[in-house]
Amino acid sequence: MTRKLTAIIEREGNGYIALCPELDVASQGGTIEEARNNIREAVELFLEHASPRELSRRLHDEIYVTQFEVTHA
Repeated sequence: MTRKLTAIIEREGNGYIALCPELDVASQGGTIEEARNNIREAVELFLEHASPRELSRRLHDEIYVTQFEVTHA
């Protein structure tokens, strides 16, 4: 079965952190591409080893990524 998931990647220090919000799985890498590949691998490993109950508990089918503005001093 193939499923499209979301990867949110942000710079942290000299590397990048990747998060899959649908499953709450995270990884990292030295480049954006490495972080993307690593999150894919981490999710694949999670899916291979997670029980159906764990998968059902953590899987969020609807994820919305948006931006918003705030005012601060």
